Amino acid sequence: MTEEIQTGGCQCGAVRFRVEGTLGDASVCHCRMCQKAFGNFYAPLVSVRDAKLTWTRGERKKFQSSNAAARGFCADCGTPLTYEAPDGVAISIGAFDDPSTIVPIIQWGVEAELPYARSIPDLPRKGTLHDPNAAPFLKTLVSYQHPDHDTDVWPLK
Repeated sequence: MTEEIQTGGCQCGAVRFRVEGTLGDASVCHCRMCQKAFGNFYAPLVSVRDAKLTWTRGERKKFQSSNAAARGFCADCGTPLTYEAPDGVAISIGAFDDPSTIVPIIQWGVEAELPYARSIPDLPRKGTLHDPNAAPFLKTLVSYQHPDHDTDVWPLK
């Protein structure tokens, strides 16, 4: 059996990580602290559990969000990276280079779920360039985000 290796990092590339081994359970948390930490409806996280987490570039800054947990993030671009508590570390699913393989299996903190969050999948779906008024502008955008893979070219120009 080959060892699982996954990489990821923040959107600017200042902080990068590598996980070797099998990740724990993936979840979404609707609690108000997670909503604020992610600036979103909920926080998608995956436990590191027994896998080996190595920070390969930069250092995350931490905010002690409660008496029991700290939130790790990139001080340069603000990307949420970790939830760190006495029982272990969880990483933001969206920070992985390939988040499509990390499937949440449970929801936590549902007492704080925003009332409209469940109806979001029922909203109409359209591609990025579907709006004819916005498409010309959107076609001119150039992403300065770090690519979803490690690179020796740093800083990005």
